[in-house]
Amino acid sequence: MQTITPARARSIAREIIAIDRRFEPVIKISGPSTIGQVAPKGSNFQSLAESILSQQLSIKAADTIITRVKALSGGRLSAEGIARLSDQSLRGAGCSSAKSRALRELAEATLDKTVPMRSLHRLGDDEIFESLTPLFGIGRWTVEMFLIFQLGRIDIWPVGDLGVRRGWEKIHRLEEQITPQELEKKGAKFAPYRSHVAWYCWRALSQ
Repeated sequence: MQTITPARARSIAREIIAIDRRFEPVIKISGPSTIGQVAPKGSNFQSLAESILSQQLSIKAADTIITRVKALSGGRLSAEGIARLSDQSLRGAGCSSAKSRALRELAEATLDKTVPMRSLHRLGDDEIFESLTPLFGIGRWTVEMFLIFQLGRIDIWPVGDLGVRRGWEKIHRLEEQITPQELEKKGAKFAPYRSHVAWYCWRALSQ
């Protein structure tokens, strides 16, 4: 995981304000971004498996299914445990056929080392995208969230995320919705701290 000290996070916040003062109110309320400071709760495989299981579900429904699949696979989400489960078992836990396939492909790619799961943190962002996006059920957004919250990468700009776009619109008091393409261009000036900018966009929605 990329480590950011609290002092560095405060410095990044000041740099963001210097680039665009409209972020100042949300930064004052939220404080420094925690991206890169909070250690991941589990393994890389667990993080990706939970992302797959959570797709298009409420937090409560996703937590229920994750708990069931963990129990079936030996108490934790591991490639070895998932690989032993049948599609029928996964469907019985509440997984759709697509999610069952995605989980099993992720497990197989981990076990046969098609994806270097344990050493992903040593790869660059583009290399991680190239490793993960060919897998069924793992798209750009899933990888972006993995890079930000699991690996603590600080220059990911998830313009496809609806919350980031709505937060940007709120911060800038836009009357019309911004497109991912427009936001991609507007975010360029914040490199190399765009994950932190995205974090503030998310925070703006709750203020």
